[in-house]
Amino acid sequence: MTIPKLLLEVQNRRSDIIQLTSDLIKIPTINPPGTNYREICEFLSKRLKKSGFDVDIIRAKGALADTDKYPRFNLVARHEGTYSGPCIHFNSHIDVVDTGHGWTRDPFGGSIEGDKIFGRGSCDMKGGLASSIVAAEVFISIFPKYYGAIEISATADEETGGYGGVAWLAEKGYFNPKKVQSVIIPEPLNKDRICLGHRGVWWSEIETKGRVAHGSMPFLGDCAIRHMGAVLEEIENNLLPKLNTRKTMMPVVPEKAKKSTLNINSIHGGLEEVNESYNGLPAPLVADSCRMILDRRYLVEETLKEVKLEIYEILEKVKKNRPSLEYSVKDLFEVKPSYTDPKSNIVQTVEDSISEILGVKPEYVVSPGSYDQKHIDRIGKLKNCIAYGPGILELAHQPDEFILISDMLDSAKIMAMTISKLLNEDVIN
Repeated sequence: MTIPKLLLEVQNRRSDIIQLTSDLIKIPTINPPGTNYREICEFLSKRLKKSGFDVDIIRAKGALADTDKYPRFNLVARHEGTYSGPCIHFNSHIDVVDTGHGWTRDPFGGSIEGDKIFGRGSCDMKGGLASSIVAAEVFISIFPKYYGAIEISATADEETGGYGGVAWLAEKGYFNPKKVQSVIIPEPLNKDRICLGHRGVWWSEIETKGRVAHGSMPFLGDCAIRHMGAVLEEIENNLLPKLNTRKTMMPVVPEKAKKSTLNINSIHGGLEEVNESYNGLPAPLVADSCRMILDRRYLVEETLKEVKLEIYEILEKVKKNRPSLEYSVKDLFEVKPSYTDPKSNIVQTVEDSISEILGVKPEYVVSPGSYDQKHIDRIGKLKNCIAYGPGILELAHQPDEFILISDMLDSAKIMAMTISKLLNEDVIN
């Protein structure tokens, strides 16, 4: 009778999960630049301490983007069971992207309408954080004596790479497999899906270089923008069609993301853009520099070396036809694909819980974009990690973002049941 009692208690916490989610939304943790990180960590600390967790608030001192004005604070809470055993860790990021335009509600109001809670971060991913907290608290209240430990972390900067959050914690040993055995990241991948990982990423900046001259005599200069145009033509006519023929065997969603992709993130050439208050004409100059940022998403079947080589081959091909071309390539950001074995313990346990709660076999998916699993995998060396949480992925970063209360309750039940399966409460009770 213990499992029905566990699930009933989660359902009875409906008002609690609503209030907690709304309260979290009302703390505007916008990144960049990274506001109110300490405030949200202190809010969570107060709650988790009341539930018997030992809590640390840790600044990622010296991490990328950490400054005295915008310090990168993270929270790690741990609840020890009565008996030694495995540790399950729930990791959620506390930062949200800027609101943008098009909202019809207060982005940080946490308003409730029917089955929906609206607000920036409701879906991505403060609703998931609230669900994991309620799940853990309910499990502890029903089974105060259990094997192992439960950890909950609330971390910074996932939206900008996670280097002031999970990456920093992983480097400090917080995700050491000897300390933590399973990780669930409650990203909004839909309550009946298990996300096994993500595609690879390579961000780069290409600069083509020329020679400045008077715009009335362009033959005396060497236009870097024209050089970049030739590079773009090669990408458009040769590389993009080639990428479109590649398809991964991993279950990436949506369907079109199963192929290799390349996004031209930005291009700038010539004079720096003038201040908005200036309403005159630009100076007549031949552009001696043009910069382009590329966002390349690659498949587990590809290697990063091959991905980079394709760009260098294009640049060398263009240079053969344009001998005056000089170029440079700067690595900005790179992430190898991450993929958890579907037969792993955490995947199979969550799958069983979803099947029992929802009555369906969950879909295995892989995210088109990266998230903090990359750091737990690559830095922490912990493979038993998935993303599972409430929320509709397509709503993330959108105006009028919302999460369904019913989805949070279902996911909290699945999380609570997963904890009970992993921490062997039936042996004790």
